[in-house]
Amino acid sequence: MKNRILTCFTFFLLLFSFSTLAQYSVSKVNKKAIEAYTKAMEKVQNDDYKNAIPIFLDAIQKDPAYVDAYLSLAGVYGQLKNYQQCVDTYEKAFALDSNYTSFYRLSYSINLAGLGQFEKAMNAINALLARNDLDPRSRKSAEYRRSSYQFAVDFEKAHANDHYVFAPKNLGEGINTTESEYFPSLTIDGSQMIFTRRLNGMNEDFFGTVKNNDAWSKAFHLQGNINTPQNEGAQNISQDGNWLVFTGCYRPDGYGSCDIYISYQTNNGWSEAMNLGRNINSDQWESQPCLSPDKRDLYFASRRHGGLGGSDIYVSHLQSNGSWSRPENLGAEINTAADEYSPFIHADNQTLFFTSNGLLGYGDEDIFLTKKDTQNKWSKPQNLGYPINTINTESTLFITSDGATAYYSSDRSDTKGGLDIYSFNLRPDVRPNKTLWIKGKVFDKKTNAGLPSTVELIDLLSKRTISRVQTDETGNYLITLPVGKDYAFNVNRRGYLFYSDNYSLRDKSPDSTYQKNIPLQPIEVNAAIVLKNIFFDFSKYNLKTESQVELDKVVQLMQDNPTVRIQIEGHTDNVGKAADNLKLSENRAKAVVSYLVSKNISITRLTSKGFGATKPIADNKTEEGKAQNRRTELKVVAK
Repeated sequence: MKNRILTCFTFFLLLFSFSTLAQYSVSKVNKKAIEAYTKAMEKVQNDDYKNAIPIFLDAIQKDPAYVDAYLSLAGVYGQLKNYQQCVDTYEKAFALDSNYTSFYRLSYSINLAGLGQFEKAMNAINALLARNDLDPRSRKSAEYRRSSYQFAVDFEKAHANDHYVFAPKNLGEGINTTESEYFPSLTIDGSQMIFTRRLNGMNEDFFGTVKNNDAWSKAFHLQGNINTPQNEGAQNISQDGNWLVFTGCYRPDGYGSCDIYISYQTNNGWSEAMNLGRNINSDQWESQPCLSPDKRDLYFASRRHGGLGGSDIYVSHLQSNGSWSRPENLGAEINTAADEYSPFIHADNQTLFFTSNGLLGYGDEDIFLTKKDTQNKWSKPQNLGYPINTINTESTLFITSDGATAYYSSDRSDTKGGLDIYSFNLRPDVRPNKTLWIKGKVFDKKTNAGLPSTVELIDLLSKRTISRVQTDETGNYLITLPVGKDYAFNVNRRGYLFYSDNYSLRDKSPDSTYQKNIPLQPIEVNAAIVLKNIFFDFSKYNLKTESQVELDKVVQLMQDNPTVRIQIEGHTDNVGKAADNLKLSENRAKAVVSYLVSKNISITRLTSKGFGATKPIADNKTEEGKAQNRRTELKVVAK
């Protein structure tokens, strides 16, 4: 990992060439202080930092002018991420001899940045860079840090009026232990979390926990055959809770060092994992997979040949035959010559979070976000900023469907041991779209038997398909609904009339989700459906552009069933004169027929009829009832 904090325990201990020019001289240090210092350094060399601290303090007590003891003690505090103690101790050393200690300004600045004091860190690094005797390697490191501090200072100024409070909450002893826990992943309803735990410092296994009344249950080993004596890690559970993709390394069925695997939820727990095959996995390293909410896209990190350098982020698409396409590199807008990894696609299916050490940030590995536009192009990555990103490594971020709650792993000061899982509120300007969802069952209206079907969600304005999911074998489905857009919702199966609905979420953000069981009607004479995504302006019969999505579904229905003849029927509410309503409904039905003819559907297969307000399906006394009565229907007149 590059750009680690410079503790400088031994490298700078005896800078004799500088001691002859300064007040401080190693030769004048109290011998008992040197003995204590030597013992402390033995602890440091064995990575026993905590027990080295009191011995360094003892050396300082024996000789309060012992500059090297202050410098090494500051390095220990920095290693333990006790930034304030580190900074305070460095400043005591600087006060004793500013010249002898000047080359420690780099480490000092890094720890200032650890406290979020970027202006002060910038001043410290500029003072160091002003020296003419700085060696090339140190100058390069200092210049890199200066660019990071400048980024941080600029970001701080741009968000000076924010009132964001970063307050991560440890999820507690039910989930976190003296072992390390990381890679939290949740189902869309937030009721189930799966994470990786490292057991005995070696074996990685998957654990789960469920949420009851806002409290997480005690974590348990996942049931089934997914955990093995080998390592399993870097997992992601699908939004419906039925698939789990993860990383397995050095397995007999592997293609490279680490491969991506999949397991399925069964009545007996999680199935034995299956390697996703050569299209996904190469002879190199593949890891950290993440499924899109509709399970049609798989994002992951890979070091395969042909990338832009280091680890890159790729995406593969689920094809109609059930196989995964060859992965596509997300391109130079996201991937750099360094490392990008830990991709996480939010439930809105538009916002991608990932970790990078190649994009400008705070000095190590930061989390960024990018959003997909209407042309499926990714925006320029945006750094999530301090204090979410710091001088340390940040990754494994998971954002819940509300777009506001984040989970991540960290070794903060209140950790139970190693990495723990925390939750926090995400800063408003980097939140993805709040996402609701619909779940239910598709079934045959006549027999009530579940029907495997295709469920689509389409942005009415851009006509772009946001999600396309396949129900399970018994017709169960779950599909996400990002707020902020108006959607057409369609369910299709050959031999049946399609089902349509619409969700207007552009100007409102309801807090509830939807349970919708959908009866599909077999194509037969007199079978009828309401075309809920046919739109007209008030008292007009010109089709609005948002109607095209639904109209094209009718075109597809007619093409798939070349012998079927249909009647398009127009209906209105009871506002206005009956004759005017009848005429309006007739013209609206004719407008739909005209569109179908323009798409090469023979006029001999089409008729239209208007009924005005004569066939209401709801009470015209309410606005909601009137809206239901203003409708366009499709009826099969011949099969």
